[in-house]
Amino acid sequence: MSVFTHPDFDGHEQVVFCHDKSSGLRAIIAIHNTTLGPALGGCRMFPYASDDDAVRDVLRLSRGMTLKSSLAGLKLGGGKAVIIGDPHTGKSQALLHAMGDFVDSLGGRYITAADSGTGEPEMQAFAQRTRHVIGATPRTTLDGSIASGDPSPSTALGVFVGLREAVRQRLGRDDLTGLKVAIQGVGHVGLGLARHLKQAGAELWVCDIFDANVRQAMEELGANAVRPHDIYGLDVDVFAPCAMGGILNAETLQTLRAPVIAGAANNQLASPEIGAELQRRNHLYAPDYAINAGGIIDVYYQRVGGSAAQSDAHIRGIAETLREIFERAASSGESTSIVADRLAQERLGGVHAVPNQPQRLQA
Repeated sequence: MSVFTHPDFDGHEQVVFCHDKSSGLRAIIAIHNTTLGPALGGCRMFPYASDDDAVRDVLRLSRGMTLKSSLAGLKLGGGKAVIIGDPHTGKSQALLHAMGDFVDSLGGRYITAADSGTGEPEMQAFAQRTRHVIGATPRTTLDGSIASGDPSPSTALGVFVGLREAVRQRLGRDDLTGLKVAIQGVGHVGLGLARHLKQAGAELWVCDIFDANVRQAMEELGANAVRPHDIYGLDVDVFAPCAMGGILNAETLQTLRAPVIAGAANNQLASPEIGAELQRRNHLYAPDYAINAGGIIDVYYQRVGGSAAQSDAHIRGIAETLREIFERAASSGESTSIVADRLAQERLGGVHAVPNQPQRLQA
């Protein structure tokens, strides 16, 4: 299939296929839209089952970054990179340097950052070959301590404040004591979210494809472990997807019981129709690119030299953004995903249509 006719192409400005024979690098960089500024998005490393899966993922992720930055009020465009390979066994300094060279070759049209399967060490390796990278150097946090440039704690904080707002809207409660939350994926972001929830008094059920992550959540937070395929049907208040995308689909909706869906994963809806179906079934869905914007807000302030206090205030504003989405959806009867798309498009000025959903611009 030609990338131009791919169902997720959506008029991407640039798609770069990266190959370095000596290091074995196979990667894709997608620049979706630079209307608001240079494309900024993380570099993910994942052992995709096929090249087609990698293409689909990078196209959907980069498109989501356009909407995410727009909705968050950032002067950034949308882009993403994926490296095809196992993040635990497939990395080498040569491979990372080669990836840094490809990022640099784009002259700043794409700025990279950490994502699933990458972190500060990888950003430091990229930084040896390009200046178009965020998160490679330590920075001062809100309490004055020094931390790494990893934005995942900020993503987790944003998801937590957004989840709390969704609970307030759907369940009518401000106190999270005793709130039952099922978290799918307890990596850097999922575990960070779990820590915030535990501190707030919530009860936790977790799953992950890596047993070590589950054990850490159990030992540190007293979380209850469940099998991955059982996570959807738990009788809980909140389902928090914090792993891969496409997990809200026709199959999982048959068993999903939680009235609130609020998590960090990107591209949670397998198709646009799923958002409307969630609305019909009375699930309150916090659109993924609205609730998980904490990381991009963090790296934006790292890029422009903003303070930790400015970044923190902006991240906590995710709750206000979601409140507007929820209230507009309740008033119009539309799904929260449609409302979020429209709000993002308002800032883009209608220059770039929402992918595969032109009817949303007219609703």
